[in-house]
Amino acid sequence: MTCLPNISISILRNIVFSLLLLATAQQTSAQDARKDALEKLRRKQLNDSIPFFRGFQIKADMVGLIQKMVSDYGQYEAGLRVNLKDKYFPVLELGIGSANHTNIITETSYKTSAPYGKIGADFNILKNKHDIYRMYVGARYAYTSFKFDIDHTDIPDPVWGGFTPFSRHDISASCHWVEALASVSAKIWGPLHLGWSARYKLRVGHNDGELGNVWYVPGYGIKGTSRLSGTFDVILEL
Repeated sequence: MTCLPNISISILRNIVFSLLLLATAQQTSAQDARKDALEKLRRKQLNDSIPFFRGFQIKADMVGLIQKMVSDYGQYEAGLRVNLKDKYFPVLELGIGSANHTNIITETSYKTSAPYGKIGADFNILKNKHDIYRMYVGARYAYTSFKFDIDHTDIPDPVWGGFTPFSRHDISASCHWVEALASVSAKIWGPLHLGWSARYKLRVGHNDGELGNVWYVPGYGIKGTSRLSGTFDVILEL
């Protein structure tokens, strides 16, 4: 008979302990919810206090520069990126692409040099938009109109004998393409930032000229319907 009171006390103790744990968990959950609400309010107030125009960035790509130095094609590219509330970044990119390539098998030389332009926008996808680090997704529309030269060693004439020279200069061509990109940047010191991007290029329209043999397109790269490329940018934020 003495066991029943002990069992009842043990059950009661467990119930009280469980209720205390539940109350503590609810209190902790309420505190976390309150902290989240305060953090959202703080960020909203910060966003409301940030001016719409936050300055602009001037950037230059190092990948195309190095590519031009170590190979027979490449480009010099710079850009202007406008900062709107640390969230939206309209972008204008301009460059000059060139190639001076000779195929040792076909003995055909290809040469071109022309400007190109890109316009688009980047979007900062980080939760904290005002951090010194940024992660972007973006898109570009690009266009170039250029002329190229093709030269070949003299071709032997099987009928009349001798050799026939083959060369075409100032052949007009053009290309439209779009780019989808993902990029990151980080503040290094003062106005200096460094960043890189990975880009997928898709050709949407082109005119290869009278010979239909464009080896390199300024700003786009080696011929093809699509390409993957990247940039490493030195950025000044003003």
